Amino acid sequence: MDEQVLSIAMVYGPRVLVAIIMLTAGYFASQWAGRAAGRSLGHYELEPPVLRLVENIVRVAVFALFVIMALQNIGVELLPLIAGLGVAGAAIALAMQGVLGNIAAGLTIIFSKPFRVGDYVSIVGVQGEVLDIRLSSTTLGHADLSRVVVPNRKIVGEILHNYGRIRQLAIEVNVPYEADVEDALDTARAVLRANRRVLTDPAPGVSVARLTDTGVTLSITPWVAVNDYGAAGGEINQALLQAFRNRKIVRESRAYLAA
Repeated sequence: MDEQVLSIAMVYGPRVLVAIIMLTAGYFASQWAGRAAGRSLGHYELEPPVLRLVENIVRVAVFALFVIMALQNIGVELLPLIAGLGVAGAAIALAMQGVLGNIAAGLTIIFSKPFRVGDYVSIVGVQGEVLDIRLSSTTLGHADLSRVVVPNRKIVGEILHNYGRIRQLAIEVNVPYEADVEDALDTARAVLRANRRVLTDPAPGVSVARLTDTGVTLSITPWVAVNDYGAAGGEINQALLQAFRNRKIVRESRAYLAA
């Protein structure tokens, strides 16, 4: 018995040692190949999820090549192993239909690019800034610092509202008919120019929206960055109220989310 164990160790020991060395070298080679692929694709301005996907594919492919060589070195028959892996893969795929559906949807999102990291989107009843796009899910951030993780299969095929990286405030101010409307419009423009969060391109809109029974409704629609949306609305409303009160031309003001 001892002689048989010794004989097996003499035959397969060096092969196993070489296989271990090959797997170790394969791990480091796969990491290097992944980083090299990421650097080479960096100047193409690809989305971070696409770069991560390419890097991971390269790593897996290189490491799989070393695994095959290590198994061949030991003397493992690959055809039965591949057949067994195929059967096991089919069973796993059947049991993980939801996960695979998320991955397929994630690939669709990554390559079709309906939105990008940093965009503000509204979908499946939730909205927020896109913080991360992964193969299985997309993470949205809210102004209250909470995060919403949406499975990608819930996104693909749904109606998506992409606000981009800027949003438009819609503020209405109701002034009496006796007020100087041109003065009110000029005052509103001055308030917008004084606010550092208001973008000059696209230019903010200031105009007469409609006539009501109680007065003239002014429409004030400045553009702000997504991150400034909440703060800018409060600042502009406060500044408008103060400026219009000083000139005694304001009746009421309100802000709402533009459709």
